[in-house]
Amino acid sequence: MTDKNQQPVHEGLANVVVANSSICKIDGQAGSLVYRGYQIGDLAANCCFEEVAHLLWHGSLPDAVAWQELSDEIVAHSALTLPMLDLLSRFPHHLAPMSMLRTAISALGMYDPRAESHVEDTNVELAYTLTAKTAGIVAAYHRFRQGLEPVAPDPGLSHAGNFLHCLTGEYPDELQTRILDNCLTLHVEHGFNASTFAARVTAATLSDMYSAATSAIGALRGPLHGGANQRVMGMLEEIGKPENAREWVLGQLAQKKRIMGFGHRVYKVEDPRATVLREWCLKLAEHNGETVWYEISQAVEQAVLEEKGLHPNVDFYSASVYHMLGIDNDLYTCIFAMSRMVGWTAHILEQWTNNRLIRPLCSYVGDHDQEVIPMDQR
Repeated sequence: MTDKNQQPVHEGLANVVVANSSICKIDGQAGSLVYRGYQIGDLAANCCFEEVAHLLWHGSLPDAVAWQELSDEIVAHSALTLPMLDLLSRFPHHLAPMSMLRTAISALGMYDPRAESHVEDTNVELAYTLTAKTAGIVAAYHRFRQGLEPVAPDPGLSHAGNFLHCLTGEYPDELQTRILDNCLTLHVEHGFNASTFAARVTAATLSDMYSAATSAIGALRGPLHGGANQRVMGMLEEIGKPENAREWVLGQLAQKKRIMGFGHRVYKVEDPRATVLREWCLKLAEHNGETVWYEISQAVEQAVLEEKGLHPNVDFYSASVYHMLGIDNDLYTCIFAMSRMVGWTAHILEQWTNNRLIRPLCSYVGDHDQEVIPMDQR
């Protein structure tokens, strides 16, 4: 028996507006992504990651003084304490990096006496800390699982440069640093996606920022939200050569299998982030003197466009870019989290400015008018 008063259900909250936000605007029909009024292409071309982080946290692009202060703050918070390094060293080396990151960020909150604060200025500082230490955690864990000692951050490097330095133990060149910096900018924010909404739901209970960030990472860990570019790289490696691409794509489509890195729930045209990443992919390939991954990507893109009319999304070209930067495939989603930590914390801060507990309804479709039968008669 169904309830005659049952209300319409919007599965997955599709097309349901749950809040106002001044952080990000997405126009899927026009292929537009805007952070606080600025087009993503304009920010990618003219700003570094720290500038964009300032924009999301404080509502404006910084002047030179504010930029330097924020950059110094992030570097200052990048180094991990001995207890955190000891914890990371004890994690199983076979652990999925996103499982590691989820647990490490949660543990990080236990060592921070500011964690329970709900003073606005303190919470902004926590956003800086989370952004800086997420990168440090990913790099240090990767070093430990390789049997290497962690590398201390260099105050003279940017956030992107320091991550590559702490990950590999080598100093990245200017192009490598610029490209990763741009990747972080492109991934920093994307509206009320699953992980951002999870962060806001947790924040709305007036839990602490570390808990809200951990909720976000838990959501991102799921394969329906994160990890697509890791699977794209696996696809490119399987294809192996540009001349194999079309036959491979046709074979996948004949089996009605999805081609990773194409199409998007929001964008009906090309993802504007993919446009930027395609150019970086070519520049990095030429810089490295090995263009095979770009050539395979181009061949796959052409085949999918001709056969399905689908455009690449942000995951498609970021896969080969990260690979050419020397980043292991299973760290790709952690790179996403490193960047999106800025967006998550900006949303947490915004949630708290006019907080209301997020408590949607559900539509009951179970039985009615059941009578309890005594145990000895069941």
